[in-house]
Amino acid sequence: MSCGEQGRTRMLLTSIPYFKEVIIMSFRCEHCGASNNEIQSAGAYRDYGTVYTVKVFDREDLDRQLVKANTCTVTIPEFELTIPAGRGQLTTIEGLFRDVIQDLSADQPLRRIQDEVTYGKIQSLVDGLSEIIADSDSDESDPPNITRERKKKERLEKPIRSFTVILDDPTGNSFIEFRDSMADPKWSMRQYNRTREQNAELGLASADVPPDSATVLPHKIVLTAESKEEASEAALNANEDIFVFPGVCASCGHALDTMMKKVVIPYFKDIIIMSTNCAVCGYRDNEVKSGGEIARQGKKITLRVEDAEDLGRDILKSETCGLSIPEIDLVLQPGTLGGRFTTLEGILIQVYEELNEKVFMGDSVKTPHITLKQAAADEEEARNETVNYRNKFSEFLGHLKAIMAAERPFTLILDDPLANSYLQNLYAPDEDPNMTVEIYDRTFEQNEDLGLNDMKLEGYGEDPTETEKMQARGISHA
Repeated sequence: MSCGEQGRTRMLLTSIPYFKEVIIMSFRCEHCGASNNEIQSAGAYRDYGTVYTVKVFDREDLDRQLVKANTCTVTIPEFELTIPAGRGQLTTIEGLFRDVIQDLSADQPLRRIQDEVTYGKIQSLVDGLSEIIADSDSDESDPPNITRERKKKERLEKPIRSFTVILDDPTGNSFIEFRDSMADPKWSMRQYNRTREQNAELGLASADVPPDSATVLPHKIVLTAESKEEASEAALNANEDIFVFPGVCASCGHALDTMMKKVVIPYFKDIIIMSTNCAVCGYRDNEVKSGGEIARQGKKITLRVEDAEDLGRDILKSETCGLSIPEIDLVLQPGTLGGRFTTLEGILIQVYEELNEKVFMGDSVKTPHITLKQAAADEEEARNETVNYRNKFSEFLGHLKAIMAAERPFTLILDDPLANSYLQNLYAPDEDPNMTVEIYDRTFEQNEDLGLNDMKLEGYGEDPTETEKMQARGISHA
């Protein structure tokens, strides 16, 4: 493309551990010296998009390998930097920074003359990135007796400004390296369902086709005579009906069915499971609601988890249930995660993903704000505060991932004032030695939050008596 002569392109099919196969392409022209490298996925698009997040605290994290597909967007919130989807790359975090610095610095002399304001903003970003990847090897003032290994060690020990690298790829074909294992406290991965616009951009759905808007009345699936004989000797009842509600996929706009079924959990109660699955784009969603009447008392379940077998227990966490793990000071208020019917391992993974999104991407993990005046007055104290903050952050995530892998025993507490939550008893109908269930009376404040104090089930048209008013306020009649 530079000189018009014939160059050479080399292609290599290789496999990245814990990821997938990729094709690495390298072009070089022997006439003008032009070169170019690119990476492409060797497989199909994945069913879900992925978001990889890495928190960089020291210079060793700059060596993490990074696969950026041509559909991936890279975001660094601390620098307000977004690298749009483009050419695929196989590089490191440091290599990515060097490419950004090279691209932004190319037109800076001309930009300084034409638009000084824009020049200043871009130069500030370039200086910040250059400070992070500064090489001590290039310092010619170093004594000649200092070895390269010593220079490298001194460079790694120099503190850097912490920042976050976020890879968002709707195809799921991008990747960033973790350290040792997926339990790396600085690394996380989250999957999500692609939107209709993303599917249209990837060619998985047509942008010209309007969403299906046909109205179909809900119906139910009834088992045939053959299936009745094969099912069981018991007669079919309402619990075996699957109700189907037609709708439109929120991702691609095609028609889909939402199925709803009542399920009886042994030694618990009825629940309603709603499931949505799109056959066109693969979008999936599910929700769990408790059936039956409102319990008169609340329930608190405490489980002592000692090994990986406990992680396979079924768990139903309702929208009104709070979850806590005292060993790592983890407390989730009611409403977090919504209603979930999964395993204990599954709920811990969802808790980690929910917290990780807020911790890695939220304002709560930004380094303490330090003004120039404060830094000049007490730079050492500010540095110690930042180091302590980083250590606590890494320690918390490390403990959470250790619990997810059952590497240490812990206590799980489910507190549901409506008693709509459930944790499987492996010894049922006998008592579970590792699990305790406490039934308690709800407080007036809990009933008020749940809207039960103003609920009237009989005599709707009648005015409440003074006794009923006093009972609603929690005042006993002497």
